[in-house]
Amino acid sequence: MENQISKLDFAGHPIYVGIDVSKNSWKVSIQMEQFEHKTFTQPPDTETLKKYLYKNFPDAQYQCVYEAGYSGYWLYEQLKSYGIACKVVNPADVPTKGKEMVTKNDRVDARKLARSLRSGEIEGIYIPTRQAQEDRGLVRMRQALVSKQTRVKNQIKSFLYFYGIKIDDDIGESYWSKRFINWLESVRMEYGSGDAAFKVLMEELNHLRGMLLKVTRQIRELSRSERYREDVINLRSIPGISTLTAMIILTELIDITRFKKADNLQSYIGIVPGEHSTGEDEVTTGITSRRNNTLRWVLVESAWTAVRKDPALAMAFNKLSSRMPKNKAIIRITRKLLNRIRYVLKNKKGYQTGIVG
Repeated sequence: MENQISKLDFAGHPIYVGIDVSKNSWKVSIQMEQFEHKTFTQPPDTETLKKYLYKNFPDAQYQCVYEAGYSGYWLYEQLKSYGIACKVVNPADVPTKGKEMVTKNDRVDARKLARSLRSGEIEGIYIPTRQAQEDRGLVRMRQALVSKQTRVKNQIKSFLYFYGIKIDDDIGESYWSKRFINWLESVRMEYGSGDAAFKVLMEELNHLRGMLLKVTRQIRELSRSERYREDVINLRSIPGISTLTAMIILTELIDITRFKKADNLQSYIGIVPGEHSTGEDEVTTGITSRRNNTLRWVLVESAWTAVRKDPALAMAFNKLSSRMPKNKAIIRITRKLLNRIRYVLKNKKGYQTGIVG
């Protein structure tokens, strides 16, 4: 049997592999040009898959695909190092039949991926370099810490309100100043158990503030590195863009040249209207739900800042607000701001009033 297998030659024959990734095991579906070979469960590692392919389909043209998600890109990187072509696909881009919507499981998903790969119906997403992934991870860590800090702040205010402890007007909590933090540290409950509970919240807040400060300093240091310094300076020339905002933009976009048109960039971020067409009827819906959440949020926030700093954008916003709700008007301003961002990154120069917008 071993001699027979060793004589197999699949040179020039494509083998399509769909992988449904989970933490404890993978469902793998292998399809050839005319039929399905096998769908099976294997341990969650690329070495096992490589050995199976090399043994059963020696010298074939291996093509693999899996859905983007929590597993990141390490599968892609390892398979590529073995000489196995691999695509990572957005789950929303995988063609799905009606029956597959009703009966959904890992086996069905693996087969669907392999079938779509074989038919050429899916395109892989952009894969950042490992360095770009780690830079993005640092910036996203700061955003995660900000969210945790906001949660703890809300818990502290809820705690005070529950026990009827009022915040003096002359102290104020809007910006969580040093004075306000000192006041919180001085708060005492009637009993030791209440003090212990409040102390836990304050310790968590102070810990998060310290971690946030540390990560922010690391991001600022990264912004001064050769990889980012010039682009950060150019982006900061745009009203509404700070150093931290610039680093979010750069680590999320990674390479502005991968977006051939402004429409592609707007679509990636999620600030274009959706469309539902049936026959001759075309209905434009609100902005698409498919988006880069991080970029859309930070750009909309930057647009609100920009309309207060840039007279041209302020005038445009006022005109738009006269005929539509402000939340819709600010999306139009966000597109203008994005045009400026695209301009300075593509041309490697700072923004000058009147060039774009």
